[in-house]
Amino acid sequence: MAANKTKPTKAGVAGFIAALTDETKRADAKALVKLMQTKSGEKPQMWGPSIIGFGSYHYKYESGREGDAPLVAFSPRKAASVLYLGLGDGGSKALLAKLGKHTMSKGCLSIKRLADVDEDILEKIVARSVTAAREKHWG
Repeated sequence: MAANKTKPTKAGVAGFIAALTDETKRADAKALVKLMQTKSGEKPQMWGPSIIGFGSYHYKYESGREGDAPLVAFSPRKAASVLYLGLGDGGSKALLAKLGKHTMSKGCLSIKRLADVDEDILEKIVARSVTAAREKHWG
């Protein structure tokens, strides 16, 4: 079975963000670090070359595949910032309806610019995601 490619690294988060060439992406990344660190209570860490994650949990699927993943994470990609969230069923659809311009697929929330969304709603979504991940994986 193939090993999980996305693992924590020793790379520096601040250096990764500083290297972002788009000023808006850089400012959004700094704001997302602050938001996710506050809501998770965890320090940011690079996962692979381009994902900034907070905390971690161990998962194991029925197939036997297992590994570690961050509680919440994001990646400032060229087209949009992608937030990796485990939203669960706790009213997230209602919050997403109020969020603003975004796209959603499985556990990935894509936002072109933070200015396009209601940051108070985003904070609630991230907080719910952290709670859902902890309940599911930590019991």
